[in-house]
Order: sequence, then C-alpha cells, then structure tokens
Amino acid sequence: MANSARTQPGVERENIEIVNETDPLDNVQVIYEKNKKMITTAAAVIIGAVVLYFGYTKLYKGPAEEKAAAALAYPQLYFSVDSLNLALNGDGKNLGFIKVASKHSGTAAANLSKYYMGICYLKMDDYKNAIKNLEDFDGKGTMVAYQAWGSLGDAYMASGNTAKAIEYFKKAADDKDNGLTTPAYLYKLGLAYATTGKPNEAKDAFKRIRDEYPRSMQARDIDKELARVGEVN
Repeated sequence: MANSARTQPGVERENIEIVNETDPLDNVQVIYEKNKKMITTAAAVIIGAVVLYFGYTKLYKGPAEEKAAAALAYPQLYFSVDSLNLALNGDGKNLGFIKVASKHSGTAAANLSKYYMGICYLKMDDYKNAIKNLEDFDGKGTMVAYQAWGSLGDAYMASGNTAKAIEYFKKAADDKDNGLTTPAYLYKLGLAYATTGKPNEAKDAFKRIRDEYPRSMQARDIDKELARVGEVN
C-alpha cells in the first residue's frame, strides 16, 4: 500500500511502497515485478558477454594461436643453427620472425618473435634494433623474461649506455633460483659497476657470486675480480 513517511522534521517522502516484511518471498516477487525489464536487460547483457568471450576464445583466438605457433616453428629452426638472416626474414616459402610478429600480431607467437628478433639483432651487432625488439617483448609469464633483460643489458652495454645496462643486468640477476644465468648476469653487473667507478656496488655483485653460486663458472676467479675493486680477503 502507499503511504507517506517523514525522514526529517518538515521533509516528506511521498508514495513510498511499504512491503510486508513478514513475507520475504512476496518481497522478492514485488521487487522482480517492479524491475523486471531492468533485470532482464542486465541478464541479457551478461549472457551476451559470456557468449562473445567463449566465441572469441574458441572460434578465433584458439585457431589464431595455433596458426601463429606453427608459423614460428620454421624461424626457430633457423635460429637454432645460427642462420640469423633466414630466421629473421624467412626462406621465401616460410615466414621469418619479422613477418610472424606482424602477420600474427596479438598472439603469443608474435610476442615471442620479438624476443627472437632482439637476440638475432644482438648477435648481428645491430644494437638499436636489438634494444627496440627486446623492449617491445612482454616477458611476463614466459621462460625467457630474465634472458631478455640480460640481453638488453648486453645491447645497452655494447652501445655505450652503461647506466641502462646496469638497470637491466640487475633485473636479469634477480632470478635467484637460476644457478646458470644469474651468476653470469651478476658478473656482467659487477663489471659494469666497476667501469663506472662504483667499486662498492661491484663488490656486492661479485660477493653474491662467491657466496650464493660458489659452483658456478664465474665463481672460479671471483677473488681476482674482488681484488680489482679493492676487496682483499
């Protein structure tokens, strides 16, 4: 029934629907009947979004990822045998990393192609293109994120930007569970610090190799590197 109520002295709220609070099911029915159109519309929007998502995932995204992954196999093969030009540009029949990245844009294979392109250019001493592609690569969720950062450190170091090299060597050396690549990046980090007149930072990097990775190849002569930056046992 309709009634009027006061919330404050002198202020009236007209025609407020008073629902019998003793019957929750009736309350739900009344609310539904009053808002049927809005509820139906909202449900239709949600269902439509779900259908579109699964349609995109199953009918488009999945097949697109499969095609891109298949295309990536050929340049990866050339890369594995150091045929860098064929890996980048293809062999006339199969795509190279450059075309995989552009033709299959938005796929995981296209993203990974940028990593491979960066490594190819780094090996070819084309540091500008190496940096561009490695910085475009999104390493999140991949197995080569730390290697990409380490390679960026190499590219920046070779191009004379030691500050940026240090930034990326530090990121690359943050994978504490990797006893193969981490001490290598720590060694490069220590050398980079040493060349910029930061012996204390260099010591810290070299000490991490000595203390955390004593079985690594870099640890064999690490005392010599420590001595060069003023650390004598």
